[in-house]
Amino acid sequence: MRILLTNDDGVYAPGLAALGHQLRHLGEVIVVAPATEQSGVGHSITYLTPLVPKSIHREGRHWAWAVEGSPADCVKLALAELFADEPIDLVVSGINSGLNAGINVLYSGTVAAAIEGAFFGVTSVAVSLEHDEDADFDAAAVIARNVIGQLIRHDECEGGLFNLNIPTAATKTTSEVKVVPMGLAQYGRRYEKRQDPGGRDYYWALWTEPTKAPAEMTDLTQLREGKITLTPLHFNLTRNDLLEKMTDWQIRS
Repeated sequence: MRILLTNDDGVYAPGLAALGHQLRHLGEVIVVAPATEQSGVGHSITYLTPLVPKSIHREGRHWAWAVEGSPADCVKLALAELFADEPIDLVVSGINSGLNAGINVLYSGTVAAAIEGAFFGVTSVAVSLEHDEDADFDAAAVIARNVIGQLIRHDECEGGLFNLNIPTAATKTTSEVKVVPMGLAQYGRRYEKRQDPGGRDYYWALWTEPTKAPAEMTDLTQLREGKITLTPLHFNLTRNDLLEKMTDWQIRS
């Protein structure tokens, strides 16, 4: 198995190194990652400036490609050009420093890289670990390898898109894996207004959670309980239920 590994924290991030080490138990690992941190860039791509991949060496050998671009750029470039003649069987993005659950999926560069892989029909998994100053990426990488190794055994997963989130608690003690939908509760709705030395207003985004957890079982609620969450995703945003009704509306220009 040939595995393309990327992330949004940059090619030198500890989560990338830890995950790469574990994924080598599943197959050959090819690293193509952003040269610098790209957190929160979503599915942005570069088309007004050139993409330059730089070979990173370790111990005298090529170790990774560092790309001056977004996570989606890295996957797109790797699958369409760098390894177009050497098929990739699996795309893995991570390990991100910080959970990518709920609506954060829509902002995440980590998840966007996995989406790009799924665009190409390649099974793709985004992996994120709860932010912690003493985050144990090595333990999280073992969890990710185990989950991914079981996931790819199922034919139904071929070409699919999956989001794996690991809470800090799961790196310290055995935790159950919950297959759940992404939550839709809105997090992070507040900003703190400040002033710079020149008296100009600026705003700093704040992370805020709903005071009460949603009643339904989602990735957000299960992560709060220390469970590992796995969510199958798709990138087709069409509302097929409404699409069928709208064809009878006879909307005209």
